Amino acid sequence: MTPDDKEKHPNSKIRGITGLSIVVANMIGTGVFTTLGFQLEKLHDTAAVLTLWVFGGVLALAGALSYAEVGTRIRKSGGEYTFLSRLYHPVVGYLSGWISLTVGFAAPVALAAIAAIDYFPLPVPCPRVLAIALLAVVTALHCRNLKVSARFQNLFTAFKIALVAAILGVGLFIPSSGGSPVRFGPDYLPEIASTAFAVCLIYVSYAYSGWNAAAYITEEFRNPARALPVALIGGTLLVTVLYTLLQYVFLKHVPATELAGHLNVGTIVMERVVGAKAVTLFSGAITLLLLSGISAMVWIGSRVTASIAAEHGLWRFLRQKREGVPVKALVFQGMISALLIATGTFEQIMVYCGILLSVSSLLVVGGVFIVRRGEREAGTFRSPLFPLFQVIFIAASLWMITFAVINETRETLLGLLNVALGLITYKISKLKHETG
Repeated sequence: MTPDDKEKHPNSKIRGITGLSIVVANMIGTGVFTTLGFQLEKLHDTAAVLTLWVFGGVLALAGALSYAEVGTRIRKSGGEYTFLSRLYHPVVGYLSGWISLTVGFAAPVALAAIAAIDYFPLPVPCPRVLAIALLAVVTALHCRNLKVSARFQNLFTAFKIALVAAILGVGLFIPSSGGSPVRFGPDYLPEIASTAFAVCLIYVSYAYSGWNAAAYITEEFRNPARALPVALIGGTLLVTVLYTLLQYVFLKHVPATELAGHLNVGTIVMERVVGAKAVTLFSGAITLLLLSGISAMVWIGSRVTASIAAEHGLWRFLRQKREGVPVKALVFQGMISALLIATGTFEQIMVYCGILLSVSSLLVVGGVFIVRRGEREAGTFRSPLFPLFQVIFIAASLWMITFAVINETRETLLGLLNVALGLITYKISKLKHETG
C-alpha cells in the first residue's frame, strides 16, 4: 500500500498488540475449562498432567516460531492458503483454503456462539436463534472498519485476560486444604511415556489451537516483519503460562478423582473456591470470554475467504472491500456459521476435517526448510535453534495424524471426500478463468 493509500484509509492498518490480542482471543476458549476431566481419566499423576500442558505449549510455540519465519518471508494475508500456494503448489493452498472456507472457521464460530448462549447465567428462549443473532451483531461490527474491529477485539480480549488473571489470583491466593497438588510419584515417568499421554496430547492441542491466528491478516499489520512474530510468539507464550497455571489452580482446589470425567471443570472448581452463588457470575463471564473468541474467528476467517476470492474466479463475487474490510466475505462466512447453528451438523464436520487442518499446519512448518534454502531477506524473522522446534512439531503432528487415521478411519474418509469436492471446485475455477 502506498502512502497515498494509507491517507485514504487511515483505519486500514493495525499494530502488533492487536495481532497479539487476536492470537490470545483465538486460543483461550472453553477447551482450557473442559478438557482436564478427560485427561484425568487416563492420567493419574498430577505432575504428568501439568507436564502435558507445558508440552502442548511447546508444540504451539514451535508452530508459532515456524509461522513467524514463513510469514515474514511471504507477507500476504490468508494463512495456510497463501503460504502453501507459494511454498508448494496453488492447488495445495486452495485445498487448505477450501477447508477453512467450508468448516475451518465457520464451525468453530458456530460452536462458540452456541456455547456462549448456553453459558449465559439466565434462561433464554430459542437459544439457537439468539446464537445466530449474537453472530450477526459481531459480524456487523467487523463490517464497519478495521478501527472498530481492533477496538472491539482489544476490549474483549483484555476482559478475557482479566477474567483468567482473576481466577488465577483467587486460586493461587486461597490455600489448598489438601496439600500440594503436584506430586512427582512413581507413576510420573511411565505415564509420560505412555500411549495415554499421547492421546491426552490431542485434547491439549485442541485447547491450544489458534496460535496461528495472526498469520491470516499479515497485510493488515503496519509492520508485518516486526508485528507478526510479536503477535504469534508473544500470544502463544502468554497463553501457555496462563493455561499451565489454570490447570495448577484446578488441581490445587479439587482432588483429581472428583474432576475426572467431568466436562464443567471450571464451574466445579469455582464453586469450591468462591461458593455456589458466585458461579452465576462466573458463567456470565464465560459468555463474554467466548464473545472475544467469536470476534477473532469472524475477523480472520473472512480474510482467508477474501484471499481465495482475489485469485480464483469461482469466488470472485466475494472480492469487494470497503476501507480494507472484506464485507461480502464476512457476510458469506456468517451465513455458513448461521446454517451450521440452525442444523447442528457442524460437530460431525469438524471431526471429519480436523485431520486435514493438522496436515495444513504440518506443511507450513515443513515450509521453513524450503524458505531457508533461499537468501535471507532483510527484516525477516528466523526461528531459533533451527531445526529443533520444527522437528518436534512435525514428529508430534505425524503421530497425531497417524492415530486419527487408525482410530477414526470413517471420519478420515469423509474428510477426504470434502477434499475431493474441493478439487472439483478448483477445476471449475480454473475453467472459469481460462474461458474468461
